[in-house]
Order: sequence, then structure tokens, then C-alpha cells
Amino acid sequence: MIPLPPENRSLSPHTGWTRAHWEAVADGLLAAVEPFRSPDGAEVNLPGRESWSRCDGMEGYARTFLLAAFRVAGGGDPAPLEPYARGLAAGPRVWQPVGDRTQSMVEAASIALGLWLTRPHLWDRLDGRTRAVAADYLSATLRHQPANSNWWLFPATVGGFLASAGLHTGEAEAAVRRGLARIEPWYAGDGWYSDGPGRAFDHYNGWALHLYPALLAHLSGRQAGVHGERLRDFLAGFALTFDADGGMLYHGRSLTYRFASVTALFAGALVDATPLAPGQTRRIASGVLRHFLDRGALSPDGLLTLGWYGPYEPALQPYSGWASPYWAAKAFLGLLLPPDHPVWTAPEEPGPTGTAALPGPGFLVRSSDGVATLVNHGSEKYADDPLYDRYAYSSRTAPTTAGAVPDNHFGTVTEDGTPAPRGPFTPVGAGTLDDVAWAASRSAGAESVSVLRGPVEVRIHRVAPGSRVRQTGWALPHATPADAAGPTDSADAAGPAGPAGPVVALRSPDGPETLLAGLHGYETAAAVEAPDGTAFGSPALVPVLDGVALDGWAVAVAVLVGRDPQAGPTGAGAQAGPTGAGAQAGPTGARAAGLPTARADGGRVLVTWPDGTAHAFTTDGPVTA
Repeated sequence: MIPLPPENRSLSPHTGWTRAHWEAVADGLLAAVEPFRSPDGAEVNLPGRESWSRCDGMEGYARTFLLAAFRVAGGGDPAPLEPYARGLAAGPRVWQPVGDRTQSMVEAASIALGLWLTRPHLWDRLDGRTRAVAADYLSATLRHQPANSNWWLFPATVGGFLASAGLHTGEAEAAVRRGLARIEPWYAGDGWYSDGPGRAFDHYNGWALHLYPALLAHLSGRQAGVHGERLRDFLAGFALTFDADGGMLYHGRSLTYRFASVTALFAGALVDATPLAPGQTRRIASGVLRHFLDRGALSPDGLLTLGWYGPYEPALQPYSGWASPYWAAKAFLGLLLPPDHPVWTAPEEPGPTGTAALPGPGFLVRSSDGVATLVNHGSEKYADDPLYDRYAYSSRTAPTTAGAVPDNHFGTVTEDGTPAPRGPFTPVGAGTLDDVAWAASRSAGAESVSVLRGPVEVRIHRVAPGSRVRQTGWALPHATPADAAGPTDSADAAGPAGPAGPVVALRSPDGPETLLAGLHGYETAAAVEAPDGTAFGSPALVPVLDGVALDGWAVAVAVLVGRDPQAGPTGAGAQAGPTGAGAQAGPTGARAAGLPTARADGGRVLVTWPDGTAHAFTTDGPVTA
């Protein structure tokens, strides 16, 4: 749909894409929205649903303007700015007034950023009256209350632009200081901020909480300072949340922004605050952009759809409207890097692989075996929200929908057979021991520890002795039993209870494979259908273990692997890798011989790996003595 230049497999052996492809995609996205622009240029009214804000036309203007601004500021033809100049003259009369916590505050920041980026081409060419009216409209953001989250950076961004233009200077500079100060208490460590009070760790770190401080520094001509140091720390772990096929984590809200997830990678390169090699930055970013465009993110008209690989309602929030997906424009920040920057000229390199423990957000992150995973003992935003409260997320799977069997969940089971929700939980810690990473948390119903060695995750829970318990695993769309040649009854996926206990092994047609096995406290296994599936397809199968934790301990092992285009097919017999865990990467192989064992011993659990290495864990983490 979008005309693209030929691939360049010499410069980009993994994706084939270069800066010219990014420019072509930007041009294609801008061309596709042009028929939906209002006659005065002030709104872009796309087909689809409205958001609850009823500010969607302005949102369409602001977010596509930001895309045009990155394209022009990166050396593109200024012609695409003409309708935005017209729209700026008319907009203050028709846009939603900026008030406390109004969506127009969000969009005003994108407009201000676009004006700042393209000032010689647009702002400086406007007549004095148009500039004054627009500045007065934007300045309202400085005097109204944002939502207590990343929104504090929207008045700061408007303030940065107005101060640079010598307008409303006192208020503008105060808004910058206020916004940057407001996010300070939310910094948790390891480069991660909570998006407001509490522990809401998600993609807003990359496309908001790190982006705006970096751009404020860059456009103001100053060093990024502590914000650059934090961005560098963030990218060291965050880079492990992308897989080798360009997949990103399906975790948190606003996932319809899709490839906006790579914004922080380019921001790190822009302000010299990245641990990644230039070829790694481009390889990850181009991989993600191509991943979504190759999988139906665009409508037949070339518009970004509301969803994931295509329209998908469960990925949306009430604030999601027809123009929301165009926050993906932030990914084109990379065009601010000149064509001769190493990010565009260095040969592509594979992204980093391995495992990292991040105590700040309470995460374990891993990229290997064709999949990126996040083990979650720290992030929660809304009670019982599947986008936040699951124990694990990945780049190849997504949560099941409301009413279906919950994936990656653990809970005690009530008399009517309903598993208890995870509920509010408190992080206990995260770290490494030898070649093992671990993270722990506590809730009202369970104390939990996850242990990661290679692709094998041991899930340890302690509950009241005698409790009925249920553990679920990764939801795989269109899955069949891993050892089956074709479709069979889903119950056939449950393996017999052997030395490792009950086992469920599944394979999906496009490569991901998973295994869930009971090591202690589980009696039965099944593969339960989620009819509506996930963002990756429907229906899906979810591995389920049930049992009674007689001594209060329930221990299971979960494995998820995908197909790695950088290393070739992982296959069921591929070895676990440099960790030396001895577990085989493919679930079929792991089912045969690659599982650790677990033995409960009073207040601790002893995990013994196939190579004979053993680690003891309490609910506080590893026992080192």
C-alpha cells in the first residue's frame, strides 16, 4: 500500500530497511490522512469510533502534524506543513479549549513540539496575529491542571516551545521546571518511572517519561544530564523487550500506539544516552516498524487502525479514538538524526539477548529463542486488569479477554471453582544469583517468586496449607499439542503425571511453543480453550494446572520459545543456550528431559536443574548461605 524503495540487505541484513524506508512510510502515512482533513485544515477526522474526549479531530491534526514535523525537521520537503499552517490559523477557534485534564492539553503538546521542530519553516513565517492567537491558546496549558501522570510533561513541552519563542516566558519556564520536578518522585530505579503515583510501569516510560525530557534538552541546546543517565539505564533493560522478529511486549495500556515503542531507542541516540550500538538501534526500530506494517496495522486506505495487527477492541481504552494510533508518529523521531549519523549508516547488528533483573520496576526481562518475555512482580495500575496484573507477558502472546480463563495467572480456587484474582501486590525484590534471575512479590492470597534460568521459568507460590490452587501458562492462538501432527482434542495436550508431575505442551502454527509442568502441589493438567483468543488470533489454548497445596507450596515450570529469524528455527531440540541450564528450549524437548525438579523443605523450596546445579528459595528470594 505504501510505495517503498528496494531493500538493502548489505546495509541492513536483518530487515532490509534503511532511512529511505522510514521516510517513505512517513510520506505514505501523511498522504493517507489528507482526504480526511477539514477544509480549514484544523481537524483530521478519520473513520472509526470517537473517544470519550470528543477531541478526535484536533487529535488527528496534532498527531499527524508531529509526524510531518519530524519528516521536515529531518531534511524533508517543507510542503507537507502547508495544511498545518492553515489549520493553526483556524484551530484556536474550533479546537476544544484547554482545561483541567482535558485531552486538548495532550494535543497542545504535540502541536507545540511540531512548531518547535519546524520553526524556520512554519512559525517564523506566520503573521503576527496568527502567532499571538496560537500562543494564547497553547499558553492555557500552563495554567491548568494535568492528570497526575506523564501528563505533567505536556505543559512542560508547551512551555519549552513558548520560552524559546520569547512568549509567556515566566509561566513557560515555570511549567518546564514544574513538569520535570513532578516526575522525580516516580523514578524507581534501573531507568524506570512509574506513570504517576503507585507502580504503573509500562510503555509510557519510553514514549513519554523519557521522550519529553530528552527533547526538552535537545531542543533547548543543553545536555540531558540526569535524564540522559536514566535513559541510558532504561535502554539497557528495555532493549531486551523486543524479539528478533520485531515483536514488542504486549503489556500495559495504549498498545494501539504500536511502533511508538521504539521512540526511546532513537531518543537515546539523539542525546548520546544509549548503551546500544548504532546498528542495534536501527535493527530493533526498523524491525518493529516493519513487523506491524507486514501484519495488517494499516487499513486498505493506508490508515493506522485501532488495535494491534489490525482492529482489535480489547487493546483499546475509553480514551482511544480514530486518531489515537497516530501517537506512533513519535517513532519517527529517528529522522532528527541526520542521514550521515551512524544509526543510519552502520550495518545492522542483532539486538541484545539474554536476561536482566530490574529491581526498580520489579521485572525480569529476557530476549532469546525468538521471543521477548517480561516476568512481572512490580507493575500494576488498575485492579485485575489483564494488561497489568498477569505474572508474565511476551512479544509473541497476549492476555486472554475478560471472561475467559486468565493466562499466566496463579490463585487459590474457591468452592465454586473460581480462581482468586491476583489483587493488589507488593514487590519484594529482584536480582541475580549465578546464572539465575529472580523476582518476588506478595499479595493477600499468595507469596510468589519467579526464577528464570535460560528459557525456563520456575513459578513458586506459598499459600495457606491445604488450599486448592490453579496455575495457568501462556495463551497460544490456533494451538495444538506440541507432539501432535494435526488438530486433536485439546485435552490430549495434557501429559501424564510423571516425575515432573502433570504437563501441558502446546505449539502454534507460526512458531511459538509453550510448556507448563507441575513440580510440586499440582495433580492435573489440561489445555483450556479461550474462544475469543488474544490479540494474536483466536481461538487460543491456555495450559492449566490444578492441585492442592497440602504443605502450602505450589511449584510449576513454564517455558515459552518462538522462532528466531536471526538464529534459524529454534526447534524442539534446540539447547537452552549459554546459561548452561541444561533445559531444552523447545517444549517438546523440555517435556522429555529438560525440566528442573523442586522439593519443598519447610520454609524453602530447593530447585535442582538438569545439570545438577541447585538453588534454594524462600518467598523473599534466594537463600545464599
